[in-house]
Amino acid sequence: MNGPHDMGGMQSFGPIRPQADTATFHADWERRVLAITLGMGATGKWNIDTSRSERESLPPAQYLASTYYQIWFEGLKQLVLHAGLASEEEIRTGKSTSAPAPVARVLRADQVTAALLRGTPAERPATTQARFKMGDAVRARVMNPSTHTRLPRYCRGKRGEIVAVRGTHVFPDTNAIGLGEQPQWLYTVRFDAAELWGADTTAASVCVDCWEPYLDHANAGQDQRA
Repeated sequence: MNGPHDMGGMQSFGPIRPQADTATFHADWERRVLAITLGMGATGKWNIDTSRSERESLPPAQYLASTYYQIWFEGLKQLVLHAGLASEEEIRTGKSTSAPAPVARVLRADQVTAALLRGTPAERPATTQARFKMGDAVRARVMNPSTHTRLPRYCRGKRGEIVAVRGTHVFPDTNAIGLGEQPQWLYTVRFDAAELWGADTTAASVCVDCWEPYLDHANAGQDQRA
């Protein structure tokens, strides 16, 4: 998805200026948004890739004008609507007009710490041989999906080198849209910055974690599987 979230390498947005204030939350409502997001995620009505997809699907003007937790909140409202857990009227008024929808799990207060420490493990057992190995020259595929992907726009069509093989992991592109986990091999690919942005860049290189379907051998004509 070529959405406003995919800003890597884009110009005219100004430099990143880290805030001196390192507080996790800047208002009480931000703390509540995180808590509600964790609680609702535990219901099993969606997965982490679906939630990311909803956030990045916000209209560009709204996304770019919103703070981090405002984006989370707006994405959460869309998740709740699409899962049938609330109606637009109920979200607008804050009043329930129908019986609660059944959910698979409820996250209790005494379970929160363990849930945060556990995170969302995405590694899965390998069922195929890895297509690439350390040192292989690869090219990221040129792709413009209308749905969620983790392949940054700035490296599509660019050459890089496999510098790590990470095992097989849940494939976010299918997991986000209800097609299942479909685990794929994951690689760390190092791209020369000049390959990505030309000679004017001040960076040396960029490493990107790329799932196998994102990649071809740099000379795809020599790969019978390409």
